[in-house]
Amino acid sequence: MNKRIKQNKAISSNAWLEGEYSRIMTAAVVNRRFCDMLLSNPEKAISNGYAGEIFHLGSEEKKHLAAIRATSLADFARQLTQVQIGMLGCAAD
Repeated sequence: MNKRIKQNKAISSNAWLEGEYSRIMTAAVVNRRFCDMLLSNPEKAISNGYAGEIFHLGSEEKKHLAAIRATSLADFARQLTQVQIGMLGCAAD
């Protein structure tokens, strides 16, 4: 596969993943119960979804989110940003 096609697939995948992360953060902002679950048990919060919606994340992304330990939504967002930066670095390789 040529380099340009590989880069386009990575960009498309990253844009989709950013959308899923945005959906997770939006759910946490609008619903205190989901926010509390996300902070105390991110893996369970992601698996349970929100308001009948599921989050479409791969096992690697779920693993990274499950490892986040935050005491506030702002802290969670900072750590999530670091996860995204790390994953972008891996995708560029």
